[in-house]
Amino acid sequence: MSATPPGIAQPLARYAAWRRAGDMVFLSGIIAVDPAAGRIVQGYADIPDDAATLIGRTGEFSSDVKEGPILAQSWYVLDRIRLTIEAAGGQMSDVVKLVQYFRNLDHFPQYSRVRKLFFPGEPPASTVVEVSAMLPTPEILIEVEATAWLPRR
Repeated sequence: MSATPPGIAQPLARYAAWRRAGDMVFLSGIIAVDPAAGRIVQGYADIPDDAATLIGRTGEFSSDVKEGPILAQSWYVLDRIRLTIEAAGGQMSDVVKLVQYFRNLDHFPQYSRVRKLFFPGEPPASTVVEVSAMLPTPEILIEVEATAWLPRR
């Protein structure tokens, strides 16, 4: 791993965003934070318009305020996983395992809808855990780590 391509997951501290071990690629937990912009994804306004429409923005304030944060964070995290896996030489179908950490398990159905967009075929093995808090702030609703099988060519 040399220079960090734009858009991939960026560590918030001194750790690797991802590491290769043989044919396996391990991604650190990814949260919906854009360190370059110094902002946390908090809703539809923080992701591209086409993505917001795709994942369910209704234009109705009450609905979008309630579901927007978890849907936007879910999309952002999974898109960073996609970009990082692609930078490592793979694609989302190479992801074999996800570990998903939620501040509130009631968010899982919304996340699951977004995850199906990124894994339309066979989904990876999956673990879901509820946690009491995540770094760096309480606005973080989800963190996802991924493992991919990418044979060296």
